[in-house]
Amino acid sequence: MAKPAKVLLNVPAIKADFPILQRKVRDRRLIYLDSAATSQKPKQVIDATSDYYSRYNANVHRAIYELGEEATREYEGAREKIAGFIRAKSPNQIVFTKSTTESLNVVAYGYGLKGKLQSGDEIVGTVMEHHSNHVPWHFVKDHKGAVLKYVDVNDDGTLRMEQYDELLTKRTKIVTVTLCSNVLGTINPVKDIVKRAHEVGAVCVVDAAQAAPHMSIDVQDLDADFLAFSGHKMLGPTGIGVLYGKPEALDATEPLLGGGEMIREVHLGRASWNDVPYRFEGGTPNIAGAIGLGVAVDYLTKLGMDAVRAHEMEVTQYALEKFARLDGVHTYGPKDVKKKAGVLAFTIDNAHPHDVASILDVEGICVRSGHHCAQPLMERFDLPATARASFYVYNDLEDVDALVAGIKRVQEVFA
Repeated sequence: MAKPAKVLLNVPAIKADFPILQRKVRDRRLIYLDSAATSQKPKQVIDATSDYYSRYNANVHRAIYELGEEATREYEGAREKIAGFIRAKSPNQIVFTKSTTESLNVVAYGYGLKGKLQSGDEIVGTVMEHHSNHVPWHFVKDHKGAVLKYVDVNDDGTLRMEQYDELLTKRTKIVTVTLCSNVLGTINPVKDIVKRAHEVGAVCVVDAAQAAPHMSIDVQDLDADFLAFSGHKMLGPTGIGVLYGKPEALDATEPLLGGGEMIREVHLGRASWNDVPYRFEGGTPNIAGAIGLGVAVDYLTKLGMDAVRAHEMEVTQYALEKFARLDGVHTYGPKDVKKKAGVLAFTIDNAHPHDVASILDVEGICVRSGHHCAQPLMERFDLPATARASFYVYNDLEDVDALVAGIKRVQEVFA
């Protein structure tokens, strides 16, 4: 395949916004292909977080002086931006957490453990979930006697959708699914899964950690009851996450953390909770992180999420075609980029993925190796680990070419 004349984003201009991409690693150009783990941060986000600490550092919601009021405006302004980004009806449907992991634990604890689940009620997940969408439901199983069920995947990495017909019953109370696999890149038909969950009276919890940075999300169209994602995977700071919920779903959820801000009144022997979303934000929040995430949303919105998705499809298609020509290299997940995000998990004959990552590091190329916090999925494909390259807005076809050259270097070492 000949290289296209251009890609769909102005990658050189985008790269110029990322200070870290100007450095070298081992005297080579840094080629960062691990955005599925965490993305790099543009100077706009770095400056916004620094500006908070430099100019108006104060706690939110608790002060009537100028700094506190400015901090509150920016913090709540970020909530409004995020609501618009995923097309929520109201900013009050946006809860700030520290991560996708915490968001999912809030639901598992507040809706699962402290909710109305009874012994024998069912929770239906999938084999491809990240551990953060496996382990919290184990807590519910252990403490409530719930039954865990899992939808398997086909050999091409897509969900076996027909299994929902047999797994969903009147005892199913929670259906949870990733919108996009962090290993296979599979984009799941979540709207259909939500519909099936609602048909049996269950709520649907969506892990959008790998989707929110890379494609347009409309929570009203998906009709999900809960949806979680992280700031650090979408150009934002670490330590900030989002939990979206329908009003009735959030109202039915007990807070995970007790303390300041999440209360309405506290008396000796009794307490009542604040309104949603504040009842879930006990303690001083990550104010700088929320503000930085709001600026990251501005950055992505300016690029246009449809353009982001189209760009990544082009880069991924190019990578798949390049990889298909490499003998002894195996990729996992869908080959159709319409069903796949910019994630490419692969193995190389006779080379352990950790060795692959180490040799690529010498070439200045950053890829992930291991089980990617998805051991059930690894077991499904009988793999101890894979290497994984993941693409984002600052990657281009030259990065793919460098990766392919690096793989050939790996093969020379292990020949």
